[in-house]
Amino acid sequence: MKKLNIYLVDDHALFREGLRFLLSDMRAVGTIYEAENGEQFIRMLLDNPADLVLLDIEMPEMGGIEAAQKALAIQPDLKIIALSMYSDENYYLSMVDAGAQGFLLKNSSFDEVKRAITEVAAGKTYFSTEILQSILQSMKSRKDESKDNELTGREAEILRQICNGLSNSEIGELLSISKRTVDKHRENLLQKTQSRNTANLVIYAIKNGYYNV
Repeated sequence: MKKLNIYLVDDHALFREGLRFLLSDMRAVGTIYEAENGEQFIRMLLDNPADLVLLDIEMPEMGGIEAAQKALAIQPDLKIIALSMYSDENYYLSMVDAGAQGFLLKNSSFDEVKRAITEVAAGKTYFSTEILQSILQSMKSRKDESKDNELTGREAEILRQICNGLSNSEIGELLSISKRTVDKHRENLLQKTQSRNTANLVIYAIKNGYYNV
């Protein structure tokens, strides 16, 4: 099995070193690169592409949002997991728009970090429970929030299963429809909700009441 090459991008050396030590014991992890800010990360990425990056949102020189945008311009298939000390909705919505697929608080357990890496590397999304609950609470507190686009019953069901982390094949089996049909529904959902990726779909589902944490 191909091992994952991973970047750790954070301005706190002690945090990077601790995470590197833990990740080095994972069989699925290959080379681990470190950068102390987004600018250094982008320079390194030009010569050393990787599979996944654990990217701090708040850093000097260049923060995570700008770094995510520039990194995906260089390597569109790069998987991004955002890291933050705070469960702040604005940060996560901005990182989703920048292309992140996973979100972890820095006080997450290492088991959760491993889960996030495994899920995101497989093309899925990962939100820590605290972050999902924070986003949901913020959305619920807005009195004027309404659904942007009404989905059909089938679209809503498929969206809920996407949020549950099921693949298109698994959704097809669950709903007794073909994978091709699910592929088409997923494509329509992305277009209808103006979402660029699965992470955007999760946020849309929470925001519009199609999925509850």
